[in-house]
Amino acid sequence: MDKALFSKVYLWLFIGLLVTFGTGIVTSQNKDALEVLFVQNRYWIFAVAEVAIALYLSIRIQKMSPTAARICYLLYTFLTGLTFSTIFIAYKITSIIMVFGVTSALFLAFALIGAKTNVDLTKFRTYFFMALIGMIICTIINIFLRNPMFDILICCASIVIFLGYIAYDIQRIKSMEGVMDDDKVAVFMAFQLFLDFINVFMDLLRLFGDSRD
Repeated sequence: MDKALFSKVYLWLFIGLLVTFGTGIVTSQNKDALEVLFVQNRYWIFAVAEVAIALYLSIRIQKMSPTAARICYLLYTFLTGLTFSTIFIAYKITSIIMVFGVTSALFLAFALIGAKTNVDLTKFRTYFFMALIGMIICTIINIFLRNPMFDILICCASIVIFLGYIAYDIQRIKSMEGVMDDDKVAVFMAFQLFLDFINVFMDLLRLFGDSRD
């Protein structure tokens, strides 16, 4: 196992989370930025741009230069921070910090499982993907049903799925060595783990976060 590669992955993951949460905090305290996002209805523009960059990075990573990959990743985490700003308005900061700590602990636990287990987690790749698609479909259905209990079940399922993805993605780093430039592998796998972390965090926040009065 290349410890240097893992160190780069974790460094870029840390940078991405720092950019996202930093941007979210600053944006939530800036009235002009909030007006652009919500009053002028620009939120969806940034949300669509966020998805577009995620898809572009996932599809084009092998043909990108390391610098281009870093720019895309940082831009994605910045846009995520803009759309993330709502949580600092909707939830108490103490609750956000608590959920972040719990998410970090769970991430560490499942990252260790992925790094240490002798089980080939790539065998479960199809099951993870099928479960993810099923969860997305259920989420779309519940937009119309608006069933609180169904929403809780979806959150719980999402947490389980993305915790599984954390272990899978950590193990996947080993197989990525030599496939492409290590700098690009570090950014791409940090991006994958960033998605895992954010999804677990958001689901835990929805379940246990204390809303502002």
